[in-house]
Amino acid sequence: MIERLSRLDRARDGLVGDLLLYSLSAAFALVTAMTSTLLPHRAWGAVAVWGYAAAAAAVVVQLLRGYAGRLPVLGFAVASTVALPLVVQAAQRAAGRTDRAQEEVLVVEQGGQRLLDTGTPYLSPDAIAALPEGERLLGYLPYQPGMALFGLPRAVFGASWATDARVWFLLVSLLALAAAVRLLGHVPVRALQFATVLPLCALTFATGGDDLPVLALCLLALACCAAGRFGLAGVAAGAAAALKLFAWPVVAVLLVLALTHRRGRVFLLGAAGLPLLALLPPLLVSPEGFVENVIRFPLGHGQVTSPAQSPFPGHLVATHLPGGRVLAAVLLGAAAVAIGVLLLRRPPRTAAAAAVFCGCGLLAAILLMPTTRFGYLLYPAALLVWAPALTAPAPLRDLARYR
Repeated sequence: MIERLSRLDRARDGLVGDLLLYSLSAAFALVTAMTSTLLPHRAWGAVAVWGYAAAAAAVVVQLLRGYAGRLPVLGFAVASTVALPLVVQAAQRAAGRTDRAQEEVLVVEQGGQRLLDTGTPYLSPDAIAALPEGERLLGYLPYQPGMALFGLPRAVFGASWATDARVWFLLVSLLALAAAVRLLGHVPVRALQFATVLPLCALTFATGGDDLPVLALCLLALACCAAGRFGLAGVAAGAAAALKLFAWPVVAVLLVLALTHRRGRVFLLGAAGLPLLALLPPLLVSPEGFVENVIRFPLGHGQVTSPAQSPFPGHLVATHLPGGRVLAAVLLGAAAVAIGVLLLRRPPRTAAAAAVFCGCGLLAAILLMPTTRFGYLLYPAALLVWAPALTAPAPLRDLARYR
């Protein structure tokens, strides 16, 4: 089955796979526009469906004419299914629409304002309790302190489409991916598709977006390792870890990889240093606020329940079995121990192997976490598809092949 999928992916220089990806994505966008109960998602689908359809039509023309210009089509798809829906929603929101952003955008921007005003992006437990009951959920910032930096443009310059946190999520993500391509020395079109125009990513970019810079920085860290730049890998991984806890397993795997190459110390300088620097101000200003937001709330012990409740095994166990929350935690811990033992017994020696470790580990965690979202699957999907791109470099002079 894997070999058949691989042959299909390579058919006609990847164009057959492109056609399937853009066609299925157009169908997904259409269904989302017609049926989603989330208004930002419907708005994304109504715009993105035309971009995916046009990209699919362009691939059909390429197949008929025998021209494999994949990169321009990818660029068009990014512009029409990611950037355009994002800017449209950001502009509508700046004009007064209150249904053009997911809650995480508001949370990050409020965190940026608090960071500017108080030195910490987190509200204390007492401050959250003092909020009206219906507003307490938005009082939480369940991310690492660095995420609040994306809220600073709006805090400093006021409300406009350009200061929307999603715009800055996209810019940082694209810069990180461009740097990864530069380091790899070739253009991994399929890998880039799975980090940008795959509906899991495109929809997230346009409506929420906070996971994408974390993912892009992790991919950059892997590309740095593939190029033997472990110091830069530590900086990229550390920047991701300063944004969200999801990056920490990636940091652990890349540390093992760095140790196998005797570069652990130079990797740790950035990988541990940046998250620690980001933590210092909140811990000095309000350590109880950090604990409430980043530890208690994601574990289900906050003053409100997390809305991240996709029906994966961990959530179903925690919800429907007696003592389910404890059992789910045990299963998650057992999976973490098993992966840790495997990591130590058979450590990855290449960036590609590390990407597979990261993808499989995060997939297990997402499936077993008591509170999780379907959209988190973008992490393992992108990491696993990037693995081949980390092992088969081609000179930059071959870029013309993709144009």
